[in-house]
Amino acid sequence: MAFRKLTAQEIAQLEAQGCTSHDWSLIEVAEGFDARYVRQANFSGLVQLGVFGKEIALPGGLKIHSGIYNATIHNCEIGNDAHLYNIHNYIANYHVGDNTCIENVNAILVDGKTTFGNGVRVPVMNEGGGREIPIFNELSASLAYILTLYRHRPKMIQELERQIDEYAEAQASDHGYIGNNVRILNCGSIKNVHIGDYAELSGVSRLKNGTINSNQFAPVRLGSGVKCVDFIICSGVSIGDSTLVDKCFVGQGCIFDKHYSAGESLFFSNCQGMHGEACAIFAGPYTVTHHKSTLLIAGMFSFLNAGSGSNQSNHMYKLGPIHQGVAERGAKTTSDSYLLWPSKVGAFSLVMGRHTHHADTSELPFSYLIENNSESYLVPGANLRTVGTIRDAQKWPKRDNRKDPNKLDCINFNLLSPYTVQKMWRGREVLNELQALGGENTDIYGYKNCKIRNSSLLHGKELYTIGIQKFLGNSLISRLNGKVFDSIEDVRAALRPDSPEGLGSWVDLAGLIAPLSVVTQMLDEVENGKLSLAQIQKRLQEIHANYYSYEWTWALDKLEQVWGCSVEEVSLLQLKKTVTQWQESVVKLDKMVYNDARKEFDLNSHTGFGVDGDRKQAEADFEEVRGSFESNSFVKAVLEHIEKKTELGNTILRQLDKLG
Repeated sequence: MAFRKLTAQEIAQLEAQGCTSHDWSLIEVAEGFDARYVRQANFSGLVQLGVFGKEIALPGGLKIHSGIYNATIHNCEIGNDAHLYNIHNYIANYHVGDNTCIENVNAILVDGKTTFGNGVRVPVMNEGGGREIPIFNELSASLAYILTLYRHRPKMIQELERQIDEYAEAQASDHGYIGNNVRILNCGSIKNVHIGDYAELSGVSRLKNGTINSNQFAPVRLGSGVKCVDFIICSGVSIGDSTLVDKCFVGQGCIFDKHYSAGESLFFSNCQGMHGEACAIFAGPYTVTHHKSTLLIAGMFSFLNAGSGSNQSNHMYKLGPIHQGVAERGAKTTSDSYLLWPSKVGAFSLVMGRHTHHADTSELPFSYLIENNSESYLVPGANLRTVGTIRDAQKWPKRDNRKDPNKLDCINFNLLSPYTVQKMWRGREVLNELQALGGENTDIYGYKNCKIRNSSLLHGKELYTIGIQKFLGNSLISRLNGKVFDSIEDVRAALRPDSPEGLGSWVDLAGLIAPLSVVTQMLDEVENGKLSLAQIQKRLQEIHANYYSYEWTWALDKLEQVWGCSVEEVSLLQLKKTVTQWQESVVKLDKMVYNDARKEFDLNSHTGFGVDGDRKQAEADFEEVRGSFESNSFVKAVLEHIEKKTELGNTILRQLDKLG
């Protein structure tokens, strides 16, 4: 925008309208500037003013004209059709964008050179230090996972920190930025904060040293009483109701509300925090806590649902808060659950009761960890057959709040993947080993500070086998479905892997599921200075995009172990057996889920319904409120899934039958 000096007539008009300046020669205006819309304004330093030619519509239908009214402005550029009204102290060292409205604000300023929260060290997981993460605008969950947990590679960590520090320094400035179409109403102090386009700040108490990465596609909304210090807030975030954020990274689509308190923590896509407290946590995507009495501390979580009163301890009054814990993806904690760190909870497991014996259930996923007489009992695989697990897997993609086309976090929503199935594979081996060591008639087996009943062990092996067969069959059928074959050679050709990558262990990088070998290769390049931050993000996205190619390589290796031969030697009989086992596993698991869902409609569930009548009235009241079991949408979806998958398997079997 081109600016010119004020004319003598404009200066005289401004002074007549109650305006002052230490030096009118330092005030510049855009062509088309109209002095009528600047009143009771005090200027100092270099100030550049745009054109104020439009009215602004406020909620409720009130219209106000753009301009500057009752404000002190120092060293600022004010964009076209901005509206500044009642700046009680002053606004200093800021660029204010076009069509932005700022009303009833105490002070907005940049004081010296600042990086706007970029480069702030967050002591995640361990309050005593050792895992400090430098936050920055483009931080993804996967990169943060590597920075947090790969401390065994100090050279690689140093290279990443060097690049992040360079990025932070590139953001440094002694002038702040408030973007276009921003609304800042009735707020307190805003100091050293970069505010992106379309942000809405209403009643915010205090912001200091941070960045609000709002944009047109995914505006950020901060509400009444919010206090944020040393922070990065990503696009699409909503924070309200006196929430406190101190030294945190808040990922895309997160929601904090109802007096939530978050300190020294990282939150990634679609986390939700209400009422409770987080301290030094790594909250991967979809970490959710909605209860006033819930504390998450010094742990790593993702796809977590924390129940009321959930709590963890990270010290034993000896060397201080040095302990940490991990709840792998999909874990849940029930009301009043407790974990004494260090502990590790396996993927998609449910924690009930108080556990003080440092359990490690990571090799036994989909389990119940239950307290009984102060002992931790493990029920392996039990969560595979519950309706809640399936419902969670279905709801997460539907609850993705990210509207920004540039999504920082790569999120794989698959319930069954090489990451979880490798654990079931190993889990079955663990249970067999326990049985071999303890004997088949042992009542209770000991495992990593937990106890496993004989019946639970046997049922766990069965559930893991069903889960493995379902996954391997899914992968096989996905590979064959929709293709036409004239011979067994055509089938074998279709089953050959697209990529050699995918064998061996898999990892969950806070939402991104990938082969460890592929991740290690990338980290080797990072360590040798071959990848920039932007290239690392691109590589992570490529790994995410190649998931199904990697998955098939892994699944085929496991199928070959089951078949006892390579894909080049597999017979039609073996293929048909795998498809049949898949059908049986899908139906078995779905029937277990179906029966679990039925419990939601049994007589015990009618308690509290039809309070002033008989059983018949209770049933009628229940059905009006909850509906019938047969008409429930989830129940119908399970039955349709059984029918659909059975027919899909039959289609593949008919194709294979034609070949011999």
